[in-house]
Order: sequence, then structure tokens, then C-alpha cells
Amino acid sequence: MTTFVDEDLRGARFERSMLVGAKIRGGDVRGLEIDAPWLRGGTLTVNGVDVVPFVEAQLNQRFPGRSLRHATDPAGLRKAWASVERAWADAVDRVRLMAGGSVDFSVDGEWSFAQTLRHLVFATDAWLGKSILRLPHPFHPLGQPHAEYETDGYDMSLFAMERPAFADVLEVRAERQAMVREFLATVTPQLLAEPRPTAWSPEHEEPVLHGLNVILNEEWEHLRFALRDLDAQAD
Repeated sequence: MTTFVDEDLRGARFERSMLVGAKIRGGDVRGLEIDAPWLRGGTLTVNGVDVVPFVEAQLNQRFPGRSLRHATDPAGLRKAWASVERAWADAVDRVRLMAGGSVDFSVDGEWSFAQTLRHLVFATDAWLGKSILRLPHPFHPLGQPHAEYETDGYDMSLFAMERPAFADVLEVRAERQAMVREFLATVTPQLLAEPRPTAWSPEHEEPVLHGLNVILNEEWEHLRFALRDLDAQAD
């Protein structure tokens, strides 16, 4: 275990870093900002208080419909998907009213709004197209993968690295949203329980429900990121 004593980490930035079980003792954390999408099911203790329940409750209040993302039955999943579709529609309407170039603007090195939508295309292709439906060619070239997926045997040349027109992004995004909606329209409890190889570990299987919950989590977390960065642009 690495130990830091009397170190000055002011302004340090940790991206995709594993800090599970890390401990800070006697640390000055004023202004510390943590963005961790995987808090649910774990703990984050500040001065002896687990703040995860508070954070989850605040996010659910801020984003109506977010609490439905862990639905387990067909009706609940359909309701959950309708909620997140409405939330994203509002976000798209908002960015259209902003100054030109806002959809491609990166805040603090994060993905732009357009790149975020492209990543959600990729996530849908991975978990619905590849894992659940087992399509032979699930990925759309406008999808936005993480760079690390190149090491998972995927040819990154399949994906368009240039900046596509926002209208094209919206068109593909709408197609993928409809694909989820149509799948949920006829899904049954029996199908939800069927095992599927997971998107990135084919040797490991999870129920179809797991993949759908992953998609819903991706949708809500990236909406939070996108709105955070739109707020930053508006400041």
C-alpha cells in the first residue's frame, strides 16, 4: 500500500484512478471535488459518516426519474427508459438554444456534449447490440469508445475519429434510443433472466437485466456530466 505523508497534492487530478479503500487522515480537503459514478453499493465515509445515502438521495431529487434506473421488471424498465429519454430531450433542447459551438465545446478536458451522445450510442451498441442481441456487427462508426477499448481486441479504425455534424449524431442517437425502446416494448421476465456474455468479458455471463441496468446507469451518469458542463459554459 502506497503511503503519502506530508505531501502537497493541491490541484492534483486523478482520472480513472483506483482509489478503493484509500484513507485520508488529518487531511485538508477543503474544496475537494469527487466525481464517482460507482458509489451505490459501497461506502464513502467522511469524518465517520457514510455520505453515500445522502448523495444518492440528492441526485435522485435533482434528476427526476433517476431512481428508476435499477428497475427489475418490464413495466419498470419501460418507465425508467421513458424518464431518461425525456430528460435527454430537455438537455438537447437546451444545448440547441446555446451559442454556436456549444455542442462541441470541451470543459476541463471532458467530452463535449456531442461526444457524450456518441458515447451513449457506443454503450447501447455494446450492451444491447453486442451483449444482449448478439448482433454480428453491433457498432456504429459514429460511436465514441474509450481509448482503452483498443486493448480489448476492437479495431479503433471502425470508429469515426473526426468531428461529425451534430445532426448526424442526433440521427444515430435517435436510432439507438428507439432500439432500446422497441426491445423493452416486448421484453418478458423470462428474457430478462436469460444469461448473456457481458460486453467486455465474454467469458463472464450476466442476465439480460444486468445489461439493461448498465445502459440506464450510463444514460443518467452521462446526463449528469453533460448538464454539469453546460452549466459551466453558461457561467
